[in-house]
Amino acid sequence: MLSSVFLSATNHLLSQSGWARTRLQPHAGRTARLAIAPLADLDFSVSVEGYFAAWSGEDAPEVLLRLAAVDLPKLLVDGLETAMRHVRIEGNAEFADALGFVFRHLRWDAEEDLSRVFGDIAAHRMVEGGKQLVGEGRRSLVRVGGNLAEYLTEESPLLVPRSALAELSHDVIALRDALGRLDKRVSRLEGRR
Repeated sequence: MLSSVFLSATNHLLSQSGWARTRLQPHAGRTARLAIAPLADLDFSVSVEGYFAAWSGEDAPEVLLRLAAVDLPKLLVDGLETAMRHVRIEGNAEFADALGFVFRHLRWDAEEDLSRVFGDIAAHRMVEGGKQLVGEGRRSLVRVGGNLAEYLTEESPLLVPRSALAELSHDVIALRDALGRLDKRVSRLEGRR
């Protein structure tokens, strides 16, 4: 099921991006696996038209893309380009480069899809409203994170503030140096006996 959702969604994005299909066409017939540990392994191949097709072979795929399941929220919040920073790619260099480039730059044209149902003006307004909503949500998360960090370090000191940590580090280094000097003095005094 997850495989068919992945293929459908990715092929929809590819249908909106002729450049991506053109980039994949030279790799027609090649196979890849997107391993989302520990959830699923999504196997696919590239068709002659540059779309992804289901693949279930016994051989190892030519390219393996590894993504930890914990990085999936980054995909939803920050988009493909940011999520691709966490993907490890192994295998055929040219094919891996093409897949990496396509996944990093593939974008959903939501306005185009919405315009088919609601019309151009309504779709444009929906997309702009969605962008504002997402932007405001991100700003709110940043503010909440800052407030939580301030609370945990200042008001309910469960965490050490950076300034106190830097001061402690400086004091530990000074203590280590003083202890080293004291150790040398003790050694010299013992040598005089």
